[in-house]
Amino acid sequence: MSDAAAWDARYAGGGFAFGEAPNRYLESLAPRLRPGMRALALGDGEGRNGTWLAERGLAVTSVDWSAAGLAKAAALAGRRGVALRTVVADLAAWDWPRGDAAAGDFDLVAWIFVHLPPADRALVAGRAAAALAPGGLLALEGFSPAQEGRRSGGPRDPALLWTGAEARRLFAGLELLECLEGTVRLDEGPRHQGEAEVVRGLWRRPG
Repeated sequence: MSDAAAWDARYAGGGFAFGEAPNRYLESLAPRLRPGMRALALGDGEGRNGTWLAERGLAVTSVDWSAAGLAKAAALAGRRGVALRTVVADLAAWDWPRGDAAAGDFDLVAWIFVHLPPADRALVAGRAAAALAPGGLLALEGFSPAQEGRRSGGPRDPALLWTGAEARRLFAGLELLECLEGTVRLDEGPRHQGEAEVVRGLWRRPG
């Protein structure tokens, strides 16, 4: 499923829809990050998370279906003086890096507020898990069903929302480090403001 045109329109303005600062949950993982790690930022939009990871010394690939968003991501990275590889693609149709099936390609996959229909979500979850190197981490944050009706952001279609049970099921082949559901306060640009109901999780590929 692709809605690239709608996201291109959303990102066409001069500001940053979700701000230039990284997601707070991703930022909290800084002690686990090391220069030289390979990171994949899914649905990275205007590049706030990918750029922040690159500033930590990681080699980052940012994927999004919006060319307009990734153009702003590249510009943001350039202003910050870091390298960012950008790939315009629908995650469900992307030809994911194959690499060595045993070794994977990435030490970190950041899945931050990427909401997909159930079939696409399952497909992308499997590919994201397979893309991890042994010991690699997958970080997730998404809106939960309790977010419905709130003004702090999130999809209107309830089928796109995350539950902790669904996250645990989709990433059952990885080692669960934490998976939490509850209320957080978002301050991420004009589109994510105020109290929000989210699922946050962290998994590690064994090995």
